[in-house]
Amino acid sequence: MTGLLFALFFLFMLIGVPIAVSIGASTMTALYFQGVPLMVVTQQMFQGINSFALVAVPMFILAGDLMAQGKVSEKLVNFADSLFGFLKGGLSIVSVLAGMFFAAISGSGAATTAAVGSSLVPELRKKGYDPAAAASLIAASGTIGVVIPPSVPMIIYAVIAQESVSKLFLNGFIPGLVMGLGLMAIAITQGYRRNYPRGTALSLATIWGTLKSASWGLMTPVIILGGIFSGIFTPSEAAVVAVNYALLVSLFIYRDLKLPDIYRILIRSAITTAVIMFVIATSAVLSWTLSSWQIPGAIAESVLSLSTNPYIIMLLVVGIILATGVFIETASALIILTPVLLPLVIQLGIDPIHFGLIIVVGLAIGMITPPVAINLYVASSVTGLPLERITRAIIPYLLGLIAVLLLVVYVPIFLGISG
Repeated sequence: MTGLLFALFFLFMLIGVPIAVSIGASTMTALYFQGVPLMVVTQQMFQGINSFALVAVPMFILAGDLMAQGKVSEKLVNFADSLFGFLKGGLSIVSVLAGMFFAAISGSGAATTAAVGSSLVPELRKKGYDPAAAASLIAASGTIGVVIPPSVPMIIYAVIAQESVSKLFLNGFIPGLVMGLGLMAIAITQGYRRNYPRGTALSLATIWGTLKSASWGLMTPVIILGGIFSGIFTPSEAAVVAVNYALLVSLFIYRDLKLPDIYRILIRSAITTAVIMFVIATSAVLSWTLSSWQIPGAIAESVLSLSTNPYIIMLLVVGIILATGVFIETASALIILTPVLLPLVIQLGIDPIHFGLIIVVGLAIGMITPPVAINLYVASSVTGLPLERITRAIIPYLLGLIAVLLLVVYVPIFLGISG
């Protein structure tokens, strides 16, 4: 039955059936032929999304959309430019830094890519930057959006693994920071090699002015994460606070959104949430089915039989995560892989929080690896460049992010990761 399930799943994927439907239909067919009452499907779908922690998902999506559509991203870009724009190729650093700032607000890679790209692309073109390299850097910076908290994939992982969202958020900062520093190093090297121009002159007055202007946006992660880590509210409550704060800033402080805009953003956020929740629901059925067939245990035994060296086994795990991210979008891959790989890494003595960071960073890299690379599609849409050009230019940044992933796997103490 396992062979039938996966054969149908890949068949549906190849003919273009949406991922959630592919998962649900293949699992339900396998259960039907096994003679399992199909009432189990609806029960497990409900059970998969019946978690208070998942309330945070639609709220963080909405907060990120509200911030992305307003002037917040523009003001964050201006602040980053005032800090590093004076360097040769400084706008490349600004791209990464703005991505990191917005990552601490949105929790979404695609939203981070869209917000930073729409603000920076015109300026990058005007300054003579290579358009494909600039677009690829913005797409790569967008991967940080799901690593620096708040992070929607971290919430999903926490629900599946029954771990603390707060602990995952707390440990996500340094891996996200190292990802940003790695991208900056590559961008600076390219800036000097291609003789990119310098940008805004360094000025304390400019820094202070842009900081004041961007302060409302910069306060968002302070309020969200400060409230969580101080115990004032839970991550789910923090997500609701984030939405209210985003509405306050957009409607009454920056006044860059009108009520019709809010309605349009609500509809779009609802659609995004519905897709994610449907994926979670159908994947919950798949996870239950694989667990009932004892597939995770069998996979763990098979992998452990290949080698007794935990470093080799973790390299295999990383390969599986990266390969899955190439073909399956982040939320689906996370829900499919976690129940399968978590028992294996626990046997190796890997802390579940540590593994959560490994799988989130690994699948974030999938956002820039075609064919499913959502960040590349967003960057292509923002810049108008063909996907092929951006894909070729993304390779140095892709290799840099894989190096960071290996650091997360093998040097957790250096990254400050703790359970």
